[in-house]
Amino acid sequence: MESLISAAALALKLGDPLGALKRVALRQDAPALALRGIAMAQLGEFTRAQALLREAARAFGARELVARARCTVAAAEVALAARNLGWPVKALDAARRQLEAYGDVVNAAHARHVQVRRLLLIGRLDEAESLLARLDAAVLDPPLQAVHALLVAGIAMRRLRTQPAHAALLQAERAARQAGIPALVAEVQSAWLALNTPTARLLTRGAEQTLLLEDLEAVLASDALVVDACRYVVQTPRSTLSLATRPVLFTLVRELAQAWPEDVPRDVLVLRAFRARRADESHRARLRVEMGRLRKLLRAAADVHATRRGFAIKPRRARRVLVLARPVEEKHAALLALLADGESWSSSSLALALGVGQRTVQRALDSLNAAAKVQSFGEGRARRWTRPPAPGFMPNLLLQAALPQG
Repeated sequence: MESLISAAALALKLGDPLGALKRVALRQDAPALALRGIAMAQLGEFTRAQALLREAARAFGARELVARARCTVAAAEVALAARNLGWPVKALDAARRQLEAYGDVVNAAHARHVQVRRLLLIGRLDEAESLLARLDAAVLDPPLQAVHALLVAGIAMRRLRTQPAHAALLQAERAARQAGIPALVAEVQSAWLALNTPTARLLTRGAEQTLLLEDLEAVLASDALVVDACRYVVQTPRSTLSLATRPVLFTLVRELAQAWPEDVPRDVLVLRAFRARRADESHRARLRVEMGRLRKLLRAAADVHATRRGFAIKPRRARRVLVLARPVEEKHAALLALLADGESWSSSSLALALGVGQRTVQRALDSLNAAAKVQSFGEGRARRWTRPPAPGFMPNLLLQAALPQG
């Protein structure tokens, strides 16, 4: 490989896209096009980056299988950074297998990391963990070791495993400093910030407490009956009951849990569950029906009984009843959490990440836009949605510029 191409590749690997462009900006050969594409991606020009990588793949020709595979991997990461989650996953998997077959360990590992990052974004933790476990991080160079450890930490944090997440972040920090790439060091710092940011609130009668991830892990591992308003489940040490598709029942059990050990008046339950200002006989009859359903679902974990003025909950084996809530109560909190990374998302990618229909996401976006909580740019299929990132939060983007290696 000629010296200019080698120097540009090194500059990209060290996080210096402008330095890389100075060396290859005017060239039209395939390696230069690929490097320009990666440089533009690091500068945030994703549309131009994707176009350059497509040009590079065509310029390499049908015989340059490894180079074309590297272009595919780079294009997949650009799509991921642009939050376009609908790109062809099979093409990336085929490129990874091609790189493995030709002994390109570095780019094959990077391709696997891109696959894992996509799975992590859309919440498919089991698949992400399984795919990552097939990769031996010990044989990787420091930048890829850092990315690998960050992914391990991300999965552990999603699974509420604080100690493994802490250990993985220490490994990521060591590898990032050894690599000497500022963007990678910043991403590790962002992960530390996430680990030490309040993730939930603990609500008890007349009190509220913010919880870090380790506190949340301890609460869920305790002997309490936990009504989790983050995941819409009722959890005990022996069982977990999901009420995600039963919003009325979840509202009722949350009200009972927040008042425990006291009862809740019927008028309050009607107001919270049915949004009725005054409880008439039809509301009271419906409340009795819903309480009967709730009593049946909770029979193994708790008893729901009527009192003179309303209803109360009494755990069977647990010693206490706790309520977990999100740090900020917001109807579209999950959607806002995705947009908080500072990247621009399409509505189709948001729907894929949330596991809901695109029309549902679009209605939510329109509502949030009317409330000035999100903003959009572009038209039609090119329309993207974003919101200002939270203070101290860095976008999760690191392009490994190891494309041209031979």
